[in-house]
Amino acid sequence: MRKLVALPVLSADALSSVAYGPEALLAVLVLAGTAGLAYSVPVSAAIVFLMLAVGLSYRQTIRAYPHGGGSYIVATDNLGRIPGLVAAAGLMTDYVLTVAVSVSSGMAAVTSAVPSLAGDVVVIGVLVIAVLLAGNLRGVRQAGALFAAPTYAFVVAIFALVGFGLYHAAGRGFEPVPHPPLHAVEGVGLLLVMRAFASGSTAMTGIEAISNAVPAFKTISWRNARTTLSWMIGLLIALFAGTVAMVHLEGVVPRPGETVLSQLAHRSFGSNGMYVFTQAATALILLLAANTAFNDFPRVLSLLARDNHAPRVFLRLGDRLAFSNGIILLSVAAALVYVAFDGNTASLIPLYAVGVFLAFTLSQSGMVVHWWRGRERHWRKSLCFNATGAVLSALVFITAGITKFTEGAWLAILAVGAFLLVTTRIHRHYARVAEALRLGPRHVEIPSRTIAPRPCADPAAGPAPDAEPEESPEEIRHLSVVPLDALHRASMRALAYAASLQQPVLALHVSPDDEDAERFRAAWQMWGDHLPLRIVVSPYRAIVTPLISYVESLHRQRPDLTITVIIPEIVVRHWWQRVLHSPLAGRLRRALRPLPKIVVTTVPFHIADGRSDRRAEKGNRREEGNRHTG
Repeated sequence: MRKLVALPVLSADALSSVAYGPEALLAVLVLAGTAGLAYSVPVSAAIVFLMLAVGLSYRQTIRAYPHGGGSYIVATDNLGRIPGLVAAAGLMTDYVLTVAVSVSSGMAAVTSAVPSLAGDVVVIGVLVIAVLLAGNLRGVRQAGALFAAPTYAFVVAIFALVGFGLYHAAGRGFEPVPHPPLHAVEGVGLLLVMRAFASGSTAMTGIEAISNAVPAFKTISWRNARTTLSWMIGLLIALFAGTVAMVHLEGVVPRPGETVLSQLAHRSFGSNGMYVFTQAATALILLLAANTAFNDFPRVLSLLARDNHAPRVFLRLGDRLAFSNGIILLSVAAALVYVAFDGNTASLIPLYAVGVFLAFTLSQSGMVVHWWRGRERHWRKSLCFNATGAVLSALVFITAGITKFTEGAWLAILAVGAFLLVTTRIHRHYARVAEALRLGPRHVEIPSRTIAPRPCADPAAGPAPDAEPEESPEEIRHLSVVPLDALHRASMRALAYAASLQQPVLALHVSPDDEDAERFRAAWQMWGDHLPLRIVVSPYRAIVTPLISYVESLHRQRPDLTITVIIPEIVVRHWWQRVLHSPLAGRLRRALRPLPKIVVTTVPFHIADGRSDRRAEKGNRREEGNRHTG
């Protein structure tokens, strides 16, 4: 992408947080009345410093990871598997809440302009999430002027709001307008100020987006990404500081039924077309911010699945080349959170800061370790930047976790813990399956003779008049096709079963790229190349569609053959383990059922659970002891 397109597309999440970040800060300070509001400018200045520090930290991340370095990758590479999973948990929580908060804040912008819709925000918000789900399942992509326009419109609207407001303030000598009378419900103290700081820091969500998308930039990609990040941080600071300054000058405080941004727009523009433009631009950029999560959540989930920490079904690309299962999971989770909190932005904010700054902290800590180990050119300067970012992010994370624990932060912390528990159990299961499938010398079963398929007839000959004329066993001519994902005990058992039928056998492997294809071919030749092998390259990780196409092609070429597709099947003991393995046989059977003379069957390979293995081991030891005693 060009920088002029990348800036609005990748900055939408960060810049849109200006719509709710300053208001979240004020909503805490206003609890202490006039004395609390006096701290709005100092707390905002601290948040601006935090934005600058974290932005400079992510510039170092882009330089170190020119191919893209999200929190999960950076933390895993430098801190280890468990910190990487914790960072991923923070990211996943962040993405779910990005959708919920963006939609709720967008609905607040709409209802500020059209109050009659206030009673339907939950229903309308769920419909918006459904529209985002449908659009992303159809392969909507963030590209071009269509997606750049809302961000630029929002930037223009806020700069116009600040400009008109400063012009009006200059006419009265920049004297702040007195705010409405306030009733203090608690005193000013360190805890209140820290809560306000944590709430206002949610204006930084989305800063990581550019470091994730470095390969999407034109060459030199990492340099263009750093430049775009600098512009984004500059714009974010200007919009945030400008909004807080106008709040201070206009005496605006949060109130039910109308957002702070709407109040400022009313004071700067009145109720004319510019006010409508500002509210529309705010709603649109928040919608775009929600849509960014639909790109990032499935991508991180696919990385987890690649590393055996999530079900491999999340590696699957849909027909529109989107990670459909991840998109559906995000939509369901975001809708549940949105409904549970009644679409109320103020109630969602306490959950938001925890996940965001947990990921920031681990990412920047990982970069500190990266520079310390590598000691590349300018490593000391980069280490200082990342260490500063890590310390400040950790401070916000701890502050949010403590001060907002009872307001909902406990739920985010619980979600991170549950995520860690589930992903480690999934990884343990996949490791146990891999150990059970591992080939050894005694497991390699070689057919007694080489069996090759007969040469194919001319495809132009067409099928026989009667598609299924066989009525006796002697008339059936077989070809067995065995799909293989890898060479392991389950695939060897399927090959041995196919060869035992004493009919032609063809092994079929679907590879995501040429490198994987060559790797599998080398393993096949090392095994002995006993059977014919066909490799189909599917660059989009699709498995079922290429298999179906290949079998259909064989059927068209040799309509006289009965093709038996023999699939190795992993059989596990528990229902939740079945979710972790693809039901390939059922999908193939449903897709190939309309074709005559095609049979789909499975060869099961049973995986014992850990308790069964331990019981068997104890039994073996007991039997061995009995033999020695005897």
